[in-house]
Amino acid sequence: MIVQSLIAEFEHEVNSTRRLLQAIPEKDLGFRPAPTSWTMGELAQHIATIYYWYVGTLTQDVYDVAADRVERGAPDDLHATLDFFEKNVEKARAALNSVTEESLQTPWTMKIGDRTVLGPMPRGIVARSFLFNHVYHHRGEMIVYLRATGNKVPGLYGPTYEESKGS
Repeated sequence: MIVQSLIAEFEHEVNSTRRLLQAIPEKDLGFRPAPTSWTMGELAQHIATIYYWYVGTLTQDVYDVAADRVERGAPDDLHATLDFFEKNVEKARAALNSVTEESLQTPWTMKIGDRTVLGPMPRGIVARSFLFNHVYHHRGEMIVYLRATGNKVPGLYGPTYEESKGS
């Protein structure tokens, strides 16, 4: 029951994430709202990377991020980020489709080398917070970046304010 709900949510939300990433104009990839913030390109790349983490989260009991070297490409290359996103979505989909109700209850831990940074906690809680909610959080940030640079934002849950006002 829970697995099927996660799969359905994943499929719906992947399409929204794709629309958001496709709305990013290359001219604004270097935009940074504050000196300590990521650039728009770095944020887009981070969103794409979260889908990469599905495999380690859903198929391993202990996921060592330091040992998992992912090649992201340059954050100022939007086409590379979109390709990275699509490849990661396919891997994430396969990992999610391999999950069982029982495996969502098993303990999961994230490490960076010898240091535990998350968990142990049930894998299902990690999937909800570290994977799904993490994407939603950063999508919200991306919407702020797009609006701050005067760009159109795609409606993710129905029309945007601008679309509903005919702007």
